[in-house]
Amino acid sequence: MAAVDARVAGSVVRFDRTERALHWANATLFLVLLATGMILYIGPLSAAVGRRVLVKDVHVISGLVLPLPVALAYAGTWRSGLQRDVRRLARWSLDDRRWLLSLGRRGRSTLGKFNAGQKLNSIFVVACIPVMLGTGAIMRWFGPFPLDWRTGATFVHDWVAIVLLFVIVGHIAKALSEPIALRAMWRGTVPARHAELEHPRWWAELESDADDPVPAEGTTGQPS
Repeated sequence: MAAVDARVAGSVVRFDRTERALHWANATLFLVLLATGMILYIGPLSAAVGRRVLVKDVHVISGLVLPLPVALAYAGTWRSGLQRDVRRLARWSLDDRRWLLSLGRRGRSTLGKFNAGQKLNSIFVVACIPVMLGTGAIMRWFGPFPLDWRTGATFVHDWVAIVLLFVIVGHIAKALSEPIALRAMWRGTVPARHAELEHPRWWAELESDADDPVPAEGTTGQPS
């Protein structure tokens, strides 16, 4: 269905099934990693939970699995919507910088599918995956590495984890304060009027797709 028809239907697809599955798989793994990491590093919490070896094994396995959802999301033909959104997240315009520097007070009239804060959050979280995986591997299998490598890996791992904790808590709080955006990550769609008002540049893309004889993914009235 074209974007013009989607206006009548009342909703447009914001995230397809692949994107939603990737988001929730990553969210689950990150939350497990943060929870087990805090149990391992906070003495009273570790004593209360016990079973340190099991907690450590869950932490390590979750870390090793962390790149898997991204790899699977890119492994087949279902990746088209994700690829388009990755390109959107990687593109920074003058309006994005204006929005970010003004803390969202300027540039709203030219917002695309993602604002600068969402772009920055996505880049940071994705960059954390290889950093945490690499430093965690050095900490777990430390034998071949010199002492300064192990010390540096521990320092980086711990501080990135702390920053991640604040970022993720902030992300959850922001999502809970925006029920339409949160519902989009569950069901895939947002009201067409919301897309038009809050993401005018993205809405213009959808309307442009309406002129394409080949239906574009992401413009149907139902989640793909």
